[in-house]
Amino acid sequence: MITLARRVLPVCALAVALGVSAACTATDERGASRAPRPAPSASAASPFSPAAEPPTLAPGPAGLTPVFEHGPRNRGKAVALTFDADMTAGQGARADGGERFDNPRLVATLRRLKVPATVFMTGRWAEEYPAQARSIGRDPLFEVANHSYSHYAFTDDCYGLPALPESRMRSDVERAYRAFRKVGVRDAMPYFRFPGGCHDRRALKALTQAGVTAVQWDVVSGDAFATDAGAVARQVLREVRSGSVVVMHCTLSAAPTTERAVRAIVPRLRERGFRFVKVSDLIAAGAGRA
Repeated sequence: MITLARRVLPVCALAVALGVSAACTATDERGASRAPRPAPSASAASPFSPAAEPPTLAPGPAGLTPVFEHGPRNRGKAVALTFDADMTAGQGARADGGERFDNPRLVATLRRLKVPATVFMTGRWAEEYPAQARSIGRDPLFEVANHSYSHYAFTDDCYGLPALPESRMRSDVERAYRAFRKVGVRDAMPYFRFPGGCHDRRALKALTQAGVTAVQWDVVSGDAFATDAGAVARQVLREVRSGSVVVMHCTLSAAPTTERAVRAIVPRLRERGFRFVKVSDLIAAGAGRA
């Protein structure tokens, strides 16, 4: 379903800290009853062969970029945790001054708990943290997807983020893919998350030739600027359904409680019979490929 993302205000508090003064959050060029026993996570391996094309959605109405919000509700209790690795094009000085736009402890926790995840990474983040980007991109537990190069907005009114002109939208996405390749992320997925979740028909049209599926979410974790990890965990546990896509952040300065929240969320959802999958698994399930 193609919708504007104005219902994601809790997430997009992150745009006020990563955009103007902070941020809210295919081609070679794309440049609640408890289950009696916990369910294991899905295999770290993808459900499609490495040589196959990743699953994507067919173009939307009038050939517009398709938008994915959640997986099937009737194909088992699967949930995808997604993490936005946000950094805008103009935040290098803040990183040089010691601000942490990464979160290595979160990534280590996902590995320890064996939780597959999709990381929506900006190209600028990959440039700032090349070793981390490469490590995430080469770990079969994870998949890297595109969150733009600049983390600038694709609409004119998106939580204070600077807006890209329509003529630069596709090139900003392709620049992110080039940044991924340059740091050694070999197989970034053809999935794109709009900064702040903000998009309209003009933005969807501008990206039609980029060959991407736009990925939104149906569960807002509320981790942006949260100080109470328990509240974040309770919100996710309350809202998750079969096929859900949960939006969280991999940006320590703007989402400091996320790692603690994940440590609470994962065992509780497993107790309820949920298994953790990547976005590609949910898209494949919806297309009957899983």
